[in-house]
Amino acid sequence: MLEEPNNWGRWGAGDERGALNLLTPETVVAAAGCVREGRALSLSLPIRGATSSPAPTTVPHLRGRPLPQHFMSVDGGDYAAGTRPIGAGLKMADDALVVTPHGTTTHMDALCHMWSGDELYNGHPAGRVRSYGAGRCGIDKAGPVVARGVLFDVPRLRGVERLDAADRVGVDDLEAAGVEVRPGDVAVVRTGWPLAWRDGGPEAYWAGQPGLSADAGRWLAGRDVSVVASDNAAIGGLNEHQLADEGLDDDLHMIFLWRHGIHLAEMLWLEELSETGRTDFLFVAAPLRIEGGTASPINPLAVL
Repeated sequence: MLEEPNNWGRWGAGDERGALNLLTPETVVAAAGCVREGRALSLSLPIRGATSSPAPTTVPHLRGRPLPQHFMSVDGGDYAAGTRPIGAGLKMADDALVVTPHGTTTHMDALCHMWSGDELYNGHPAGRVRSYGAGRCGIDKAGPVVARGVLFDVPRLRGVERLDAADRVGVDDLEAAGVEVRPGDVAVVRTGWPLAWRDGGPEAYWAGQPGLSADAGRWLAGRDVSVVASDNAAIGGLNEHQLADEGLDDDLHMIFLWRHGIHLAEMLWLEELSETGRTDFLFVAAPLRIEGGTASPINPLAVL
């Protein structure tokens, strides 16, 4: 059993959902009270084009990761020859989509994504994570997320368009937002880092990334959030080698996924949400039911 504060055993020895257990019917009903305008915003980056075209390189992603591949048969130029006739002169276009979520598109990490030693979150055996899928704590165990979202718009608080690559979001930044954090909330942290791709291209984006500090991560975990989401690629910061500088004890994935069972949503697009000035909203996201998956692409929504 871990010595540092954690959620192991809190929802039973067999639990595989972690802090998502905080999303009780009462919590969801209360979260719906954040809807005051009836307007929905997508918080997702686009999945764009095939790797045979330059389209995917126009969307932020980590260097060296397999890019999403979207093939269509309608023009006869990709994975199938022509369209498929379905009678009466009608034709049907088909799609094929290949996505490796981590580092390439908006996604949610499963609790089996990272661990230490021989145990996953809650003491489940890490040996159950195999090439054919994880037998425990896969993304299929998460289910839909309907919760109150709270935005920590750190660049806006600091009076800048986006944070610098070396910046780390501390407890003082979170407290300065003046946001009341309730059990079950989805904590959404804006760094503005996708704008680095827009302003300077891939090399600027790959120069490092801002992110949460370990103390800020513990601050959020101590307030019983159900999910932590951000517009960067790893929740925590990255150096120019796209690696975290923190040791194992301070690694944000270990703090959230392994110790507290808090799912992570990464690579969101938060610019339109920032422009609204809203700090609370209804957050909705549904990972695909990929049995034993370490992650799933998602299209999170902020309902204002």
